[in-house]
Amino acid sequence: MSASGANAVQLDSALKVKKTTMNRPITIVTLMLFILGFFFLADTVSYTQGTLYLIAGVLGLALYHAHYGFTSSFRSFLLEGRGVGIRSQMIMFMLANLLFLPQLVGLFGQQVTGYVSPVGLSVLIGAFIFGIGMQMGDGCASGTLYHIGGGDSRGVITLLGFVAGSVIGSADFTWWMGTPNIGPVSFVNSFGAFGGLLFNVLLMAIVFAVTLYVEKRRTGSIQSLRFEWKGWKTLLTGPWPLMIGGIVLALGNGIVLYLSGKPWGVTSAFALWGAKVSQALGIQVTDWGFWQTPANAAALNNSIIQDVTSVMDIGVMLGALLALGLSGKAARFIRRVPLRMVVGLLIGGIMMGYGARISFGCNIGAYFGGIASFSLHGWAWMVAAMLGSIIGVKLRPICAFDGGNKE
Repeated sequence: MSASGANAVQLDSALKVKKTTMNRPITIVTLMLFILGFFFLADTVSYTQGTLYLIAGVLGLALYHAHYGFTSSFRSFLLEGRGVGIRSQMIMFMLANLLFLPQLVGLFGQQVTGYVSPVGLSVLIGAFIFGIGMQMGDGCASGTLYHIGGGDSRGVITLLGFVAGSVIGSADFTWWMGTPNIGPVSFVNSFGAFGGLLFNVLLMAIVFAVTLYVEKRRTGSIQSLRFEWKGWKTLLTGPWPLMIGGIVLALGNGIVLYLSGKPWGVTSAFALWGAKVSQALGIQVTDWGFWQTPANAAALNNSIIQDVTSVMDIGVMLGALLALGLSGKAARFIRRVPLRMVVGLLIGGIMMGYGARISFGCNIGAYFGGIASFSLHGWAWMVAAMLGSIIGVKLRPICAFDGGNKE
């Protein structure tokens, strides 16, 4: 090899090393925020609240490192026929079922409640609206949080719309609860613990098989979920394979259920934040039926730090920020965003916020949490959100997105 060629190789290697070098300021500051936040929450609320804050950090780190996108997996399947993201979700749900079932039947003696909500027009319309919005907003609920923490300032625009839409949705919540529905359907209650597990896994297997068939037919090949282990260091620096990300998210959700008594959720905090801002502006949100339930009324009257979902949302964003620091990737906290994209992000966020409120949650609370809790409404949410995404992916170019899978 010539001297110039050797120098070029050395320069290229040096650039690669530099690219993967840890961002120490971000990493150290974020770790300090986790340590101080844990002790603050342990002292002012409870050790459980502090622990959930740390677990949320791990969830945020997993979302970032695994690039775990619900929005992008739906989009890839619709546009390209690639279903590897959806297949990874089915495996994640199955693992979550195994963690949820013993707790839901009281095996450990603690009182927990899964997310089992009525199946009806509100879920179908709400998830459909959410599906459109998550494609326009370029990310779902969890995606918006990890985008913000991961240094993408566009997530802030989506979040503002999310909060506004959540407030509007909570104002209309009572009306939507009066629309036709068949009530909550739990597979565990309908078929027993073992039967409910088998039925839920059967549905996952059907979805898994359908994605394989469609992918093979449309692309002529199948993307594998198998991955090559690249050493323990990658657990810190990333990137992670989808399977590792899904396993961590399932384990985290199971622990959240055990500690908090309910599955992981995201968007109820957005409604709470918006309601508190609305109150400060003189809007009487307490007159709305959504804020008259005991749990919601208590959350509205208490501090944000006492709300599990709010604390965990903050933890997820900080977890993604920690992952950014560990990866050494460049952050884009300030970036120029075209006006069309700003409008698209805001509208997408508003649609997701509204849709999440009337469909009992988002991709985490309704889809992940619902299926993990053996609820029919989780599957109904998936179908409706996929149908909404068909429209959403067609609107993305209008919002100045190039069609790539960012999430």
